[in-house]
Amino acid sequence: MRQACKITAAARALAGEMVRPGVRTKEIDKAVHDFILSQGATPSFLNYGGYPASACISVNNVVIHGIPDSRKLQEGDIVSVDVGAYYHGFHGDCAATYACGEISPEAQRLINVTKQSFFEGLKFARQGNRVSDISHAVQTYVESNGFSVVRDFIGHGVGANLHEEPNVPNYGAPGRGPRLIRGMTIAIEPMVNAGTYEVQVLKDHWTTVTRDGKLSAHYENTVLITDGEPEILTVSGEL
Repeated sequence: MRQACKITAAARALAGEMVRPGVRTKEIDKAVHDFILSQGATPSFLNYGGYPASACISVNNVVIHGIPDSRKLQEGDIVSVDVGAYYHGFHGDCAATYACGEISPEAQRLINVTKQSFFEGLKFARQGNRVSDISHAVQTYVESNGFSVVRDFIGHGVGANLHEEPNVPNYGAPGRGPRLIRGMTIAIEPMVNAGTYEVQVLKDHWTTVTRDGKLSAHYENTVLITDGEPEILTVSGEL
């Protein structure tokens, strides 16, 4: 599991380094695909439920599941990259949103708040707490900063399967849901919108956009519940 997550995190970092004006999203996807294969792993997302690529690359008002294509990134875009790698029977899963060149202060604040909301939730990813303690912390932080958390899509358990129990929403009252125990591995993944939390899935059945057309950001890591501090498994570093 740790090795799968290490490969996944390195693939995310590679994708992030490629986010710049003029780069096509399908070029980033190919680089992610080739890198994961070079590490002896396979892309978790490719053909998962029919998904046609190795990375989800979501630009601006696309929340999640953006399909890479020939579009060129432009100065001022914000680009969410979600990747997964399957290695010796286990999956890693992580995401982050990157600035393409110079972006607006509000777009940067959205990215910052989204990432920090993950860490606010992480504080409660401890043995004995409930899943919704994480959810409540994420929602409280996001909404206190004037943004909204997506409700139609949520975090999840991850391990031998890419999506497992328990569900890990980014909203809700504390003290509910399964109790966290040592050895659980979960994907905590705030999806945060600049406007309404409502989203819409397009006709390709994958691409999910904000209903009001405003920006969205995404940040995710695979986390191990221990008998002490939680461990982020999808940490970048040398392989």
